[in-house]
Amino acid sequence: MKAIQITFDERLLAKLDSDEEVKREGRSAVIRRAVADYLRKKRRATIADAYRRAYGKQPAELDLAGWA
Repeated sequence: MKAIQITFDERLLAKLDSDEEVKREGRSAVIRRAVADYLRKKRRATIADAYRRAYGKQPAELDLAGWA
């Protein structure tokens, strides 16, 4: 792993450090997990948006019309 440096507001950092999960697993582990969750959600949203744009041009009902 690569060590990085980030800046936190003191109040936010105090809240983070007072969390039981952070005390148990460590600040870095919790932040890594939070960033991974953020990136996973962002990717899902990007994929969902791509589907909406694609099917917005041609609704799914038209794709299935020949199958009935």
